[in-house]
Amino acid sequence: MDYYDELFRMVAAKDDESAFRTLFYQFFTPLCAYAMRYIPNREDCEDIVQETFLKLWKNRKALDFSHSFRSFLVTSVKNACIDFQRRQDSESASRKWLVNGHTDASGEDLYAIAELEQILNAALAGLPKNIRITFEMSRFDGKSYTEIAETQQLSVKTVEAYIAKALKMLRRELKDFLPILLFYLYEYF
Repeated sequence: MDYYDELFRMVAAKDDESAFRTLFYQFFTPLCAYAMRYIPNREDCEDIVQETFLKLWKNRKALDFSHSFRSFLVTSVKNACIDFQRRQDSESASRKWLVNGHTDASGEDLYAIAELEQILNAALAGLPKNIRITFEMSRFDGKSYTEIAETQQLSVKTVEAYIAKALKMLRRELKDFLPILLFYLYEYF
């Protein structure tokens, strides 16, 4: 067993803060450098790595490792960077839409749209990862079910099921906001 795997087992089994601190100090800088492959801003990378360690600490009892602790950390940081980049891309597209295409929107409308975007992003973040990624590829990236199935190595039927689950979960999560969403969609599209 690897030294770091053993330290993490001490963190998970015994809530060993000293072992956790050792892991944090050992991996923080290399993980920040790794995150810079995806995110050019050093402060954002540091935030992502800190958030990854915070989630690790909070979920330490529930995590199960079938591979090494290092692999888990690298994969977690990579996924967090991809999620961060998707959020940035989505926010940037919304800002471009508002600035370039809809200058007739009032300050209140811009605030309401930004707030709705945050609510939608929070609802999307609450979806299981595989369902969220499939939904985003379909709705935001404009990929066909066949393209998604090939990329995700799923059957087309599974992609259809994921999209249906995502829509059902989003309808439930956003039910209080649907009239407002429909108003803004009708008003500005």
